[in-house]
Amino acid sequence: MERADILTPGEYELVKAGFHGTALGLAVVMGAYNAAAWFRRREPHLAINAVLYVVLAAWEHQHVLHHVASVRLPREVEPVVVEHRHGGTGGVAA
Repeated sequence: MERADILTPGEYELVKAGFHGTALGLAVVMGAYNAAAWFRRREPHLAINAVLYVVLAAWEHQHVLHHVASVRLPREVEPVVVEHRHGGTGGVAA
């Protein structure tokens, strides 16, 4: 039997979305802080930080969408062998 862990695609997708959602929230807060600080003090590093956090927020947003979409996709159905009462197999059913 194969062991499923968080690094396996298709497993724990909502947990992964939660981690990326947390990173997204932090990036938005830090970006807003740096933008507000730049408007007040006009220090170049604050503007650079604000831009970097906006890019990070966009990146994390895409990750959240990806993991949520993975949950909504139907999983592959494994074929089931159907046996009749009189013996033999009647074929494969999905």
